[in-house]
Amino acid sequence: MSRIYDAFTVCGIEIEYGIVDKTTLDCRPIADQVLIDPTGAVANEIARGPFAWSNEFAWHVLEVKTREPVASLDQMLDGFQGEVQALNQRLDGFGTRLMPTAMHPWMNPSREAMMWPNDPEGIYGTYSRIFDTRTHGWANLQSVHVNLPFADEAQFVRLHEAIRLILPIIPALAASSPVADGRLSGVADYRLVAYRNNAPKHPAIAGRVIPETVSGRAQYEETVLAPMYRSIAASDPEGVLQDEWLNSRGAIARFQRQSIEIRLIDAQECPLADLSVAAAVIAAVRLLYDEGAFAAPPATESLVDIFDACVAKADEATIAQTAYLDRLGYSGRSCSARDLWQHLITRAEESRVLTDGFWKEPLGIILKQGSLARRIERALGRGISRSHLKDIYGELCDCLHEGKMFLP
Repeated sequence: MSRIYDAFTVCGIEIEYGIVDKTTLDCRPIADQVLIDPTGAVANEIARGPFAWSNEFAWHVLEVKTREPVASLDQMLDGFQGEVQALNQRLDGFGTRLMPTAMHPWMNPSREAMMWPNDPEGIYGTYSRIFDTRTHGWANLQSVHVNLPFADEAQFVRLHEAIRLILPIIPALAASSPVADGRLSGVADYRLVAYRNNAPKHPAIAGRVIPETVSGRAQYEETVLAPMYRSIAASDPEGVLQDEWLNSRGAIARFQRQSIEIRLIDAQECPLADLSVAAAVIAAVRLLYDEGAFAAPPATESLVDIFDACVAKADEATIAQTAYLDRLGYSGRSCSARDLWQHLITRAEESRVLTDGFWKEPLGIILKQGSLARRIERALGRGISRSHLKDIYGELCDCLHEGKMFLP
């Protein structure tokens, strides 16, 4: 963000998609064939009006994002869907298409992972040298990033704490990765299992995924950023990776553009679903931001317990931490994560934080029929084969191109 914006006046969205063969649905590392600038050179980003296409760490992944923050998610929906269709039109010439959801269901990263080749600053090469990047936690991840601005130190602290409280329950709404290595993983959001365990020798980088509470930028730099830099310093003597984006927590401060980037949303089946989930997350964060009262923030450990339950069971997770429920305005002693989200969305509507819009029907489907992970599991049933997976994920590819919800 080049300008300074007050909290919630704008937001930025980034959505990642995999490139797969149209016939086999296997990963195809051809992102460089798409990201060609007007001179014919491979570029890391191609501007397309208010949107852009850009590379990711894995060669088979593309990102579609807003180039500048936008005041309303409603303004983004048609544009994101149009970019998806434009990408698919381009990819069709290579016999490929885009695949949604947060993980490719049968990719074997130890054999198939290929790093983005255009690396003039040596960032990707340094990552690969220091970390085991031929794993799901590096090479098989597709997410939605929501960027929320802050104008000053006070807004940063308040926004960071509000986001911190909502992060644990995001997988309940957004989980879309129940399948990995060609089989059900046993958890609804396997992307986040892989993500939080991708750098075991450097645990300071991801922390507990749920970030620590902080009193300001100085404490953030001291308690979050500095330990990461110290951890990799011996392996990164030139400081290539020692920047704020090294942070792998579920939300990271981007002081260079005065925003906080939320990273825990799994990519859904289409932009309609992606932006609807983003709308719910932003609304829930704003409810807590507006209410303030962060004098006694909950311990990170208690939030991690809720997060773990939602990663495992998504909307069916049980939340029984009464202090947390009280803080979110829920009066019961326990509830399902689905009921808690229904409560937050209802509160957001009543307070006009969330007004009627495109999100209403998609969120209704998610709350009634479950997260995308739950719907994928239901569609697969008990007998999982490569052929069956191909049918289901082929249908998900169709949902992405057509902009429709997945209804098994």
